[in-house]
Amino acid sequence: MGEAVTARDEILARLRTALADGPPPVEVPRRYRRVDDRPDLVEVLIDRLVDYRAVVHRGIGALTGLLAEVDRLAVPTDLPADWLAGYAGQVRRDAPPLSPAELDVVDAVLTGCAVAVADTGTIILDAGPTQGRRALSLVPDRHICVVRTDQVVGLLPEALTRLDPRAPQTWISGPSATSDIELNRVEGVHGPRRLEVVLVEA
Repeated sequence: MGEAVTARDEILARLRTALADGPPPVEVPRRYRRVDDRPDLVEVLIDRLVDYRAVVHRGIGALTGLLAEVDRLAVPTDLPADWLAGYAGQVRRDAPPLSPAELDVVDAVLTGCAVAVADTGTIILDAGPTQGRRALSLVPDRHICVVRTDQVVGLLPEALTRLDPRAPQTWISGPSATSDIELNRVEGVHGPRRLEVVLVEA
């Protein structure tokens, strides 16, 4: 006596029959643009950042004015000293790691980045030099991020070649925001409410 055929067996048999005479797989060309060598990439990045409601400043000197508005500042342990030149407020270095409660009461965080993508207006942090760990840039309400012009690339494929795929990454396209069902925009839900980018010549 043979084994009873289950409903599952019957469904799978029908699927095999239906797929047996199906068309062969179609080769899809993947000719993605991988490099963007336009001379105005920095201007494209600025346009995208502003469109995302980030505030963009030019030159490392802009940090002086920005930090004058900040009483308590969180920074990665390896932040360059010249980024804090003239700052008279309280600096909280992330060593030992600051707790979420300690990060929540600072006025701002100051970091660098790994790479910035002009085409999408995306700034990417990967916990590398001047960036610190993810919580450092996600908990404070204001993120001031220094981007060197040699860190600006045109396209995502270019950015990916500069990143360590094993590192924890934070991709930032403007201040953290979401919308409810009626499309009312709410900022600061999943990260900083304010993003300020300082572009400096490499």
